Amino acid sequence: MAGRAAKAVPHLMTLADLSPSQINGIVSHAHYLKQISLPWLSPQQRGAKVSKLRMPSQSLFSKTIALLFSKRSTRTRLSAETSAVLLGGKALFLGKDDIQLGVNESARDTARVIGGMCQGIFARVGEHSEIEELAQHSPVPVLNALSSLWHPTQVLADLLTLHEHASSFSHLKDNTPNHGLKHLPQLPSLRPLTIAYVGDSANVLHDMLVTYPRLGHTLRVASPDDPKYRPPQPVWDRVLKLGCDTGIWWGPDPREAVRGADVVVTDTWISMGQEAEKEERVKAFQGYQVTEALCREGGANDQWKFLHCLPRKEHEVDDEVCNNLPPFHIHSPRSSQVFYGPRSLVFPESDNRKWTIMAVFDLLFGKWDLSAADSALRQKSG
Repeated sequence: MAGRAAKAVPHLMTLADLSPSQINGIVSHAHYLKQISLPWLSPQQRGAKVSKLRMPSQSLFSKTIALLFSKRSTRTRLSAETSAVLLGGKALFLGKDDIQLGVNESARDTARVIGGMCQGIFARVGEHSEIEELAQHSPVPVLNALSSLWHPTQVLADLLTLHEHASSFSHLKDNTPNHGLKHLPQLPSLRPLTIAYVGDSANVLHDMLVTYPRLGHTLRVASPDDPKYRPPQPVWDRVLKLGCDTGIWWGPDPREAVRGADVVVTDTWISMGQEAEKEERVKAFQGYQVTEALCREGGANDQWKFLHCLPRKEHEVDDEVCNNLPPFHIHSPRSSQVFYGPRSLVFPESDNRKWTIMAVFDLLFGKWDLSAADSALRQKSG
């Protein structure tokens, strides 16, 4: 309409860009989309009345989302492509060998060309400056699928997983508000947790640093006492600006880090592009492997749970198979095995990449409003 100011293009680079209510709104929206989508993905019984099933949001109907990936991906790509379909749209994969970006065309021109034909850009890049340049020149929303500094969609999936397993951390009665959706299981409330991170200061941890303290959780981090294994200054500046540093303990001793931990998290010690540093890094992180012994000696809570964003290496977490146990044996929490044991929430965490990415696609690409889910929840509870 003439005279009306054009709506600013929204982008999401890190969860530091969002308020706690927006983060909670996205996680709740992801849970809602998961509940209404799962029946559509289940085998249909003969005579089932499909018309009675609620359709997921179709905000991407006839829309195309460009997956601009310069790095390998399994979970992020699968999540993006499958969730776009559920939202009525299409995800178009553009790998580094598929387009002219970085060869014969600048990021500025690429952003404008893609934005002229697609309705969103989901970019998985190397240096964070690359995605910032795309966002600066894109006429459509840009979502960070991973950069050297941040990984927001992974931490959203971790949050959804922790909420879904809230009963593991508390035996208190759940007082989660219903929000008027009586026919759907509601997202359980999550008590304040102590979350330990043992490993390198990489992009997943960086989004944890600017998120968990603002949601009432305590973060305890162990990394070697060397500046290269600590957050880059732009990340720590965001931590300080948001006041998150008061909820963070940091030191070189992994046993001290896991003291009182409800959740223990680790990530790769050797990120893509750091392969030449493998020997040096494995040596620097000796003693950092997440094991039952480490957490017992450090004083983690008896029922602690384990998260890892995958893919994982054996030196990062113990996955010893107890060969003396019968097939399909359910290990006790005292089993030496962590990655495949009952403490591990790794695969539910992996599954939830789909639902949290679906939620952000719906809100950012479909509605251009990352507050929409939070506003809807407040209206239903009012």
